[in-house]
Amino acid sequence: MRPSKRDELVRESLKIFYREGLHATGMDLLSAETGISKTTMFKHFRSKEELILATLRLRDENFRNWLFRRMEEAGPPKAQLYAMFDALGEWFAEPGFRSCMFIKAASEYPDPDHPIHAQAAEHKRLLFRQVEKISADAGADDPAALARTLLLLKEGAIVTAHIGHEADPAGDAKKAADAFLSGLPD
Repeated sequence: MRPSKRDELVRESLKIFYREGLHATGMDLLSAETGISKTTMFKHFRSKEELILATLRLRDENFRNWLFRRMEEAGPPKAQLYAMFDALGEWFAEPGFRSCMFIKAASEYPDPDHPIHAQAAEHKRLLFRQVEKISADAGADDPAALARTLLLLKEGAIVTAHIGHEADPAGDAKKAADAFLSGLPD
């Protein structure tokens, strides 16, 4: 089935927003790069912010599906937790890597009540819930504490990869995670 013009606009805008940033990307640039007129864009979205929210929802779905599939492929829960860092390493090595869209969105829209900031926070909450579940399945005494720790390492690795001053931030984070994961049953 052929994707709708709206779906095409969201998919293509996601690439541009991810590459250029949310505030830095204007509707003129979106129109020029997507080949979709501003009139058509405004038929589907009342504002640029509505389009940003749609791209964040798509990015959330794509990223979580990719990350959790990669983790599940690793096997048992403990291996899945380690695999999160391997997946990060793959992502960081991609030529188009531009850090975390959700970290950047929350930074560009710092008011916690703003819908874009809230959407970014929801993405991080959903990641936490899944990592907490896997931590519980792995036998952690305090799955929430383990999930928070692992996600702090994950976020730190993302920022370090974005800045680019370390050779293997995902590997470094995985080594640090070992201090918290090595005691779990295999």
